Amino acid sequence: MDQQITQFLGQNAALIILALLIFYAVMTSVRIVPQSEKYVVERFGRLRSVLGPGINFTVPFLDRVAHRISVLERQLPTSRQDAITADNVLVQVETSVFYRILEPEKTVYRIRDVDAAIATTVAGIVRSEIGQMELDQVQSNRAQLIERVRESVANVVDDWGIEVTRAEILDVNLDDATRAAMLQQLNAERARRAQVTEAEGKRRAVELAADGDLYAAEQQAKARRVLADAEAYATNALAEALARGGIEAAQYQVAMKQVEALTQVATGQGKQTVILPAAALDAFRDAAQLLKGRTT
Repeated sequence: MDQQITQFLGQNAALIILALLIFYAVMTSVRIVPQSEKYVVERFGRLRSVLGPGINFTVPFLDRVAHRISVLERQLPTSRQDAITADNVLVQVETSVFYRILEPEKTVYRIRDVDAAIATTVAGIVRSEIGQMELDQVQSNRAQLIERVRESVANVVDDWGIEVTRAEILDVNLDDATRAAMLQQLNAERARRAQVTEAEGKRRAVELAADGDLYAAEQQAKARRVLADAEAYATNALAEALARGGIEAAQYQVAMKQVEALTQVATGQGKQTVILPAAALDAFRDAAQLLKGRTT
């Protein structure tokens, strides 16, 4: 039995080898690429094609997959670099960059270490951008600084087939001396604002008090003007009455006023005896005569 198998293999060895080669060729010509990767295919050492996700076919024994490149977004390790602002303040900046590979054929043939190249580029751009800004601008305009860094990095790495999706400045650290000086400046600014606020409050209180006094004076002046107008009207009316011969009416009014005054004195509390002057009796008599004259 063994001899038959050996004889069979010897007679059909060429066919068996051919079948194995055909099977191997078929297996190696079919390339299934995952969604998160791209394959760079070379033929005789030269770039042949870039295989995208799905089923792809290559030429057996001629084409080979030289690089398997992930197209997922990547994050560089957080890095720190020193920078000097326009007002000569030394700061330490923490940065983080996110990127992804869009064109693997550029990435694998134009740059050796992508992460190191991007990290070096980011460090240089951050130093350059911060060197054009003062410390206060770096602290207050961080969003604008991040956008400028991202745009600059994106322009540089575009030739490498890379897209920078995000470039973040995580923190801007200062040395102890600078931090103490800034804290002192901040306290002084807060004290100045408190004094300004207090002064504004006092000034506003004085203005309101002055407005109140002015309003009260205006109201008093209006009241006095009304009283003066009333007195003038009464005087004019009395003058017209006297001009028309109403002297007796005026004497009657005066006499009645005197009588009313004496009546109030007599009806006061604790008054048992009322001493009337002689002029009071004359007032009663004049009033009676005037009333008698008016009724007849």
